[in-house]
Amino acid sequence: MTETPSVDRRDSEKVPHDLVIVGAGPAALSAALYTSREDIDTVLFEKGAIGGLAAVTDWVDNYPGFEKGIAGLDLSEQMRKQAERFGAKIELGEVSKIEDQGKLKKLTTTEGDVYAKAVLVATGSEYKQIGVPGEKEYYARGVHYCATCDGAFYRDKKLVVVGGGNSAAQESMFLTKFASHIDMLVRSKLRASDVLIKELEKHKDKITVHLGTTTDEIVGKDSKVTKVIGTDAASGKKVEFPTDGVFVFVGLLPNTKFLAGSAIEVDDFGFIKSDLHLMTNVAGIFVAGDVRSGATLQIASASGEGATAALMIREYLEMQERGPLPEAVVGHPQLYG
Repeated sequence: MTETPSVDRRDSEKVPHDLVIVGAGPAALSAALYTSREDIDTVLFEKGAIGGLAAVTDWVDNYPGFEKGIAGLDLSEQMRKQAERFGAKIELGEVSKIEDQGKLKKLTTTEGDVYAKAVLVATGSEYKQIGVPGEKEYYARGVHYCATCDGAFYRDKKLVVVGGGNSAAQESMFLTKFASHIDMLVRSKLRASDVLIKELEKHKDKITVHLGTTTDEIVGKDSKVTKVIGTDAASGKKVEFPTDGVFVFVGLLPNTKFLAGSAIEVDDFGFIKSDLHLMTNVAGIFVAGDVRSGATLQIASASGEGATAALMIREYLEMQERGPLPEAVVGHPQLYG
């Protein structure tokens, strides 16, 4: 790709980067590694922690290549250093708007307006919290939001699962592989599908479902969770559940608020839609990782999506250099054929 000269962003000239990545989690860093290795001028904007949710995950046991596992913060740091080694630039700043201007995309950031030939949105998602005392205090020290990531730490332990939807049912059944017993606290009634509810009943030797039970407080001692205090809606009485850990499954919030009013399509839950090549409905704007509709919400798969997006972006930029895109192929798989 053509080299982009270093300029003051206050300059009125539109000097574009080849690629601007919004976010700096596993998908973003993997994409940046691939693109920067191929001399694609790549800049990432991150408003929070580099590494995203991975950086605040205590321990990662299911990322390939680390036999004994690795701390989430260390994994994120290695990803960052690897991307920067090949020239990717990471800037701490927030993107508040993306505008499609044809061949160029304009990004409004806290550092001023930035222009790019292509954009990758990899802002990830956030776990919905229940907002009770003890939840933040014991995050990653007994309070978790990912059974696949953290379930194995609770072999032969008691657990509490909060939630009554499909995710809560599925993850509770998954956790039976490790836990000795699970108390599932459902605020009102089970909202999971009939199929999952029937499957849940097959695990009643290990899972006790408490309908009409709120979660009011998570209590701990010496940096460890010891119990959950709730309220039985029928009697109005407080109930306590001794536990070694709490898994909360009440949904995810995609980090897409900054796209409000843009032309980029999202699904009913706010996650960004894409085609098979990870391009959105807007030519030149791609998406990867947990913010993408249909993503599997794992660090390894997010990294894979980042690599895939990088290859698709390379193809897109090469086509841009060869000439204008025919309107008939914009947004279609034939774009890469």
